[in-house]
Amino acid sequence: MSSSATTYTLQVNGSNVHVTLKRMKSIRLHVKPTGEVTLSAPLGTSKARISEFVRSKADWIRAQQAKQVDSPAARAERASREEIEQWREVVKACVPPLVAEWERILGVRVQKLDYRNMKSRWGSCQPETGRVCINIRLALYPPECLEYVVVHELCHMLEPNHGAGFKALMTKVMPDWKQRERILNPR
Repeated sequence: MSSSATTYTLQVNGSNVHVTLKRMKSIRLHVKPTGEVTLSAPLGTSKARISEFVRSKADWIRAQQAKQVDSPAARAERASREEIEQWREVVKACVPPLVAEWERILGVRVQKLDYRNMKSRWGSCQPETGRVCINIRLALYPPECLEYVVVHELCHMLEPNHGAGFKALMTKVMPDWKQRERILNPR
């Protein structure tokens, strides 16, 4: 058995499933915002076993694809340049007042604010430089999600990782942070 990952595409029930075999213990199925189906499975899992697994999840896959068609993530995938620039303007207008309010509450200071169109992160923080970056796709979500990301990143200036101290700080300053996070990351 090889220790490196193997990838291929498998046709199941008329749909393409992008398969990756790698070192892991169980099969994981994912439907991307585009509707694309990906599956990760342990090395050595047979195509027959994978096909059987995907067939058994056909109803779930269809439901996920239907749910994702109009999701903010799917809208972001097919956005025009003009739409992306509109998001940037909305977020750039909303973030500075939030940062000012939460800097005062948390006793921290942001040195530089950046705005980017990111596929896999809502924000980032570099505590050592005071740089905070916010994802402009947050314009597609309720305002409380944008505030959650701002607070999350500012809390990293005090607690650089996602450990118990970070979670306690988030709970202290924003008791409903987990509900807000679930809107952004429903899995």
